[in-house]
Amino acid sequence: QVQLVESGGGLVQAGGSLRLSCAASRAIFSINPMGWYRQTPGKQRELVAIFTSDGTAHYADSVKGRFTISRDSAENALYLQMNSLKPDDTGVYYCNVLGNIWGRGTQVTVSS
Repeated sequence: QVQLVESGGGLVQAGGSLRLSCAASRAIFSINPMGWYRQTPGKQRELVAIFTSDGTAHYADSVKGRFTISRDSAENALYLQMNSLKPDDTGVYYCNVLGNIWGRGTQVTVSS
């Protein structure tokens, strides 16, 4: 079973950028769906960006045009480039594969 480790979170001012990484324990290029979710206190975990079962990238409306999901088969990694960050983007970001395999998450905090 693949294991996932997220990194790249941190504290950033509104308007700034971060790049999240998800390192997988084995080749992930052909695995779909896989994507990024986020969770804030008191709210359910929500989808941010995902490669669906046919490999197409989809985004939550709230991040369209600002976030980009990508992956690198050589490095067995999934990425989330986050630009023009807003305070509402604050949360713990999780990598997910096949709907039921999760990493431990990385905290993103966007200050106003």
